[in-house]
Amino acid sequence: MTPEAFLPYLKCVGTGPKRNRDLSKEEMKVVIRAFLKQEVVPEQMAAFILGWRVKGESIDEFAGALEVFDEFIKHDPLPGSIEFGYPYDGKVKNPYIFPLTAQYLQKFDIHFSLHGGLLQPAKGGITLKEICDTIPLSSNIHFYDRQEYFPELYELSSIRAKLGLRSSFNTIEKLLGITKSDTAIIGAFHKPFIEKYIALYKDRYKKLVIIKGNEGTPEIFSKCSITIVENGETEEIKVDPKIYGIDYVKSVQPITLETSLKQIKEPSESFLELAKLNAAVILFVTGKAATIEEGLLNLKDAIRV
Repeated sequence: MTPEAFLPYLKCVGTGPKRNRDLSKEEMKVVIRAFLKQEVVPEQMAAFILGWRVKGESIDEFAGALEVFDEFIKHDPLPGSIEFGYPYDGKVKNPYIFPLTAQYLQKFDIHFSLHGGLLQPAKGGITLKEICDTIPLSSNIHFYDRQEYFPELYELSSIRAKLGLRSSFNTIEKLLGITKSDTAIIGAFHKPFIEKYIALYKDRYKKLVIIKGNEGTPEIFSKCSITIVENGETEEIKVDPKIYGIDYVKSVQPITLETSLKQIKEPSESFLELAKLNAAVILFVTGKAATIEEGLLNLKDAIRV
């Protein structure tokens, strides 16, 4: 692929509303391979990334990109693990709860497959990588750094940072199948993304769980919906911490990394109860408890290790 040969693909997203068109899956695979192999100039990459986002992405385009990602990712199969899909633009107002949740689930042999990397636009939050690089993690948390498992996509970070805008990559980089997990739990902030995630991932995982969680993460901090997709069937449930006597007050102001880490290291009682609820939900969606209530009972005497 040369810069000249790339122009027809760029015109698909860069000639305005009347002439823009969706790329086929095969066309998108050509584009993403060219990006990851650095075969086109940075200006063309930036123009396509922006144009693709403005045009609006099709499911075939997303699917083509994911198939090319599969060719480049360094996979590390981890039987029995759950892949968690966190956004790469971080969390702004509340701490991460997964370190505490994972501790409660150690005795149930539930392994967390997490991946992260450099902060991506546009939220400017605290990243999963910052947390995993800073605090000791329980033995059932397995963190994969993008620079190591997918260096080709990592190299696009500088272009994305200079653009400073959310891109189409934000949507598809959250679940990448690094550990070949049968179950995936992904966070969603806006309802339209739930349908997109179902279309993209229902055939890539035996069970897909979409949590409309805190700041687009798969973490439950307040009343939310959970969509479970398995064997071609979709079920939606509602979870409200207040029903379980948990009255955690979410922050509405940005917090620092130091404050976030302190809340993880020195959690309040309500934050611990929230972590336990998140653990009970995981027991339920993975079939290790018949209900969330049963999950909470199983965790009643659980000790964080």
